[in-house]
Amino acid sequence: MTTAATLCPICGRPTIEDYRPFCSRRCADVDLRHWLTGSYAIPAVEDDDPDEEDEVDPRRRLN
Repeated sequence: MTTAATLCPICGRPTIEDYRPFCSRRCADVDLRHWLTGSYAIPAVEDDDPDEEDEVDPRRRLN
């Protein structure tokens, strides 16, 4: 049984159990190459400067 959930994310063909979620070793290697070359990237938001947040403002010291 082939459903949308069992299609190769690279080429759209039905997946093969040995290479899931891909249909072949070729598609698995294409996906790996995308990760290794930076074609896929997880977006990140940089914090300003984490060290600055740790410093206490001397004007705000507790007595």
